[in-house]
Amino acid sequence: MLKVYNTASAKKEVFKPIQAGKVTMYVCGPTVYNYIHVGNARSSIAFDTIRRYLTYRGYQVNFVSNFTDVDDKIINRAQEEGVSEKEIADKYIKAFYADTKPLNILPATTRTKATDVIDDIIAFIADLIDKGYAYESSGDVYFRVRKAKNYTALVHESLDDLETGASGRLDDGALALKEDPLDFALWKNEPRDVIKWQSPWGQGRPGWHIECSVMSTKYLGDTIDIHGGGIDLVFPHHTDEIAQSEAHTGKTFVHYWLHNGFVNVNNEKMSKSLGNFTTVHDLLASYDDPQVIRYFMSATHYRRPINYSAEELDRSKVELDRIRQAYQRLTHASKTAGADAEITDNLAVIEKNFVTAMDDDFNVANALSAVFELVKLANSYADSGQAKRDSADAILAILSQLMGVFGIDLQANAPRPLPDNVSQLLAARKQARIDKDWVASDRLRDQIHALGYLVKDLPDGQHTEKA
Repeated sequence: MLKVYNTASAKKEVFKPIQAGKVTMYVCGPTVYNYIHVGNARSSIAFDTIRRYLTYRGYQVNFVSNFTDVDDKIINRAQEEGVSEKEIADKYIKAFYADTKPLNILPATTRTKATDVIDDIIAFIADLIDKGYAYESSGDVYFRVRKAKNYTALVHESLDDLETGASGRLDDGALALKEDPLDFALWKNEPRDVIKWQSPWGQGRPGWHIECSVMSTKYLGDTIDIHGGGIDLVFPHHTDEIAQSEAHTGKTFVHYWLHNGFVNVNNEKMSKSLGNFTTVHDLLASYDDPQVIRYFMSATHYRRPINYSAEELDRSKVELDRIRQAYQRLTHASKTAGADAEITDNLAVIEKNFVTAMDDDFNVANALSAVFELVKLANSYADSGQAKRDSADAILAILSQLMGVFGIDLQANAPRPLPDNVSQLLAARKQARIDKDWVASDRLRDQIHALGYLVKDLPDGQHTEKA
């Protein structure tokens, strides 16, 4: 029975989708004014892993995410570079796809942009005004927070505390436009010669929060199963989404709110001011194995913070290599026809343990314990010299399937053909061992090592890997 931690209730709840066998899921995407950073990647990977597990459990997942392609940061970047806002957005949308593909992040069922739904945004805001939830002020449109039902349900703070914080963030000019310091912008008057649209309230552009409400209801319906994003989005973004969405539809907006933890860099919170801001674009350029990055991000529980460092990546590489090597060893082990009932029983237990772990709010640490039990089984079966083909294939299939939940494609890491000189030395060493010429065997092993390869003597023969 799958349980998920719902930020709204601050506890784990049994997951019951609106429609049996189907899941509607919305996850906030990036603002496209720069390359995505490792924090963006963490969120994308966390919810991709959750999506993959839901699919593994048999659900049909309708996954929608967005690009915020109209924003002050985009406008500022466009002015700095002397190009249009669309050129900036298109450049970094293209970069997003280029940077997430090596991380094996599945494409969204629907990936849309704020500028694709401007007419829908205007209609949504007009409805909120008609219902008395919003008001126009000098070309801006604001949402009346105190009219919303249970505005603090997600953030678990009082309105008074939120008002104190809001007042401190606003200057006198901004406060003068609002009926209440807590009210937030749905539409922004835009007098400058920048990206903007005509609306009933004059020329302007949407506020940040409105686009996600519009996209979610447009593509998934008035009420959805799961809404995800970083923990930093709980307030104000997701809090405001709930208020405006439920005012518009009169229905519950989201049943389960899931939020991923921050990324720290060398035990410090990642930030531009600290100079530890790392883009995925740069990380991929400097690290030659994107699947290690994917594994590193997937192997920590989505609600926990991740501490990014070169040492942590190295530890992840060691773990992933253990899994890959077990897969390859069993793939190439000698096998005879048939199956082992004991292996079938062991696989059933391991799969059950994996599901039990992941059903507990996607507990990847315990799920990986099950994976490493499978790795141990694969290695011992390969070493036995008595592997049966059907059972070996079953181990490989399940190992591939379970790692697929983490976004790891084990078949994508099949060893490249060895250089001819290494192959020739291995053949000579094999013959030396047949002849029991141990001196020659050791000499050839050292020559192979000097060429950058390690040789391991296992019951099923020589195994070679990069040093």
